Amino acid sequence: MSLFSNLLNLHSGNKPLEDFFTEIVAYFLSLNNHILIDWLKHHSIISDDNYSSIKIITQQEHKGLETHTEDSRLDIVVELSDGLNTDVIFLESKIGSTEGWRQLEKYAEILSKLQNVRHRILIYITRDYDPKDEIKTPGSNLEPKVNFYQLRWHQFYARLQQHSTDILSQEILIFMRNNRMSHTNQFSSVDLLTMVNFNKTLNLMESTLNDEVQDKFRLAFGGVIKGAPSRTQWKWYSRYIIYTKFSGDNLWCGLGYFNLNPDTLTEYPYLGIFLEVSSSFGERPKIIESMQKVINDKPNIWTPADLTILPACSAIFYRKSLQEFLSEKDQLSAIKLFFQESIKELKTVQEQYFDFPRKGVSIEATTEGDKEEYPDTSLSSIASL
Repeated sequence: MSLFSNLLNLHSGNKPLEDFFTEIVAYFLSLNNHILIDWLKHHSIISDDNYSSIKIITQQEHKGLETHTEDSRLDIVVELSDGLNTDVIFLESKIGSTEGWRQLEKYAEILSKLQNVRHRILIYITRDYDPKDEIKTPGSNLEPKVNFYQLRWHQFYARLQQHSTDILSQEILIFMRNNRMSHTNQFSSVDLLTMVNFNKTLNLMESTLNDEVQDKFRLAFGGVIKGAPSRTQWKWYSRYIIYTKFSGDNLWCGLGYFNLNPDTLTEYPYLGIFLEVSSSFGERPKIIESMQKVINDKPNIWTPADLTILPACSAIFYRKSLQEFLSEKDQLSAIKLFFQESIKELKTVQEQYFDFPRKGVSIEATTEGDKEEYPDTSLSSIASL
């Protein structure tokens, strides 16, 4: 295991893999500007290397434009200057998660509004396949235009191998291998097992969320949104859930399986229920206050997610690792019982701590597994944490 993996494992709760790796890479590139320039030139992102100043900033916040509903926080901002001209690069990194709602489009618009910039570049780099061809045309149509590039982390890994002459670069390579960022274009034995067993796994999961579990969820919270559970949710948010909304897209809850695409092969998915509030909801402060009371009163039962971070969606989870059910003789029955327990627990919390809005919600029940043609981008990806 690498030094960085050991350090990350010291973090309690949900491990901030993407932010952690962002800081590592940004620091490394700040010490090795020649590797940064070589990487950018290799992908034809820049054409020259006559820069006298290179500045790298992480987690930089930008005020949202008038058309944006919230501010933005950029993973990495690179400023390249030759003394006369400045080029700016926004780099958005994804490892286990996917793009947020209009995230890249907003970043392109912010880039286009920057003053005294010669070239504006937006890079979207991911571990997994996540095509974003639709961003290229809007970016090039902006005035001034923004050049969009999409890369994969395995490409950076391959380039870094050519410069791995010190301990820091070697530790980064080990960390990337441990977190499946050195991905090659070959199917592994694990991939083949997934192909063969995908339908069986899906059927098992689907059976635990249908019938009496879905009926109890509907009875407790008013319904089940049409199209849930969905394989689209699995692809985009690493979860397989049924869910319902209490106040449009501002307050909602979901029940099912989470973390289905873990960052390492040693991680287990977890299952249970969560309640989430959006970052722009007018009642958010009141909801957050109630969520914090739940966590304070039941710290060993409920788990918080981003209750104090803005701008972000916030949530509380009642959950268990799938590993806890593997010793059960009848795993499916045990999981169903836990799902029913989860529903009862959230219902109790709702009645004791919250006053959910109940009007203006159109809910249509279904037990079919894959009706959503596109991901529900109005719902945050926080539940994939």
